[in-house]
Amino acid sequence: MKRKVFILLVSFFALATATAQEIKWMTLEEAIALQKKTPKKIMMDVYTAWCGPCKMLDKNTFHNKDVVEYVNKNYYAVKFNAEGNDVINYMGNSFSNPGYDPAKAARRNSVHQLTSYLKVQAYPTVVFMDEKANVIAPIVGYKTSQQLELYLKLFKDDAHKNMDTQEKFNAYYESFKPEFAN
Repeated sequence: MKRKVFILLVSFFALATATAQEIKWMTLEEAIALQKKTPKKIMMDVYTAWCGPCKMLDKNTFHNKDVVEYVNKNYYAVKFNAEGNDVINYMGNSFSNPGYDPAKAARRNSVHQLTSYLKVQAYPTVVFMDEKANVIAPIVGYKTSQQLELYLKLFKDDAHKNMDTQEKFNAYYESFKPEFAN
C-alpha cells in the first residue's frame, strides 16, 4: 500500500514538473481577449503537421526552460496550424480554410486564409504581434533558444522601434548577450 502511494506521489510530482515547464499555448482569439484585460505582446508559432523544422522548434526551443519561463511571463503564446481547419476571427475578419481536405490532415494541405493574410510563406514562422494584436514582424525558420531569445527581448522591450536601418539591427545583434541555455 505504501509503495502504491509513493509511486502515485512520484508520478504526480513528475507530471506537475513536466506541466510547469511548458509554454501556455492558446488560440489567437483567446490571446486577443486576454490582451484587453492584461496587455502583453503575442508570439504566434505558425507551423504545419508535416514540417520537420516545426517539430524541432517545438521539441527543442519551445521546451527549453528559459524560453518557457520568458514566454509565459512576457507573451501570450499562440499555436496556429497554417494548413488547419479552424475558423479564426482577427481584426474584424473571419478566416478559414475552404480548401481543407481532412484526408490530408497529417500531410500538405490547403493554406489557411490567415496564413496568407499574415504573409507567411515558409514554416516554421514565429509571428510577433504588439499589445493590440498588430503584426510587428514574422521571423522565419527554425531558431535555437538563444536565437529566439534575441527576438523575444527585442520585441518585448520595443527596441525594434528604433531600428530603421540594417546597420542598427546589426549593432543590436552584435552587442546582444544571450542568457538562455541552448
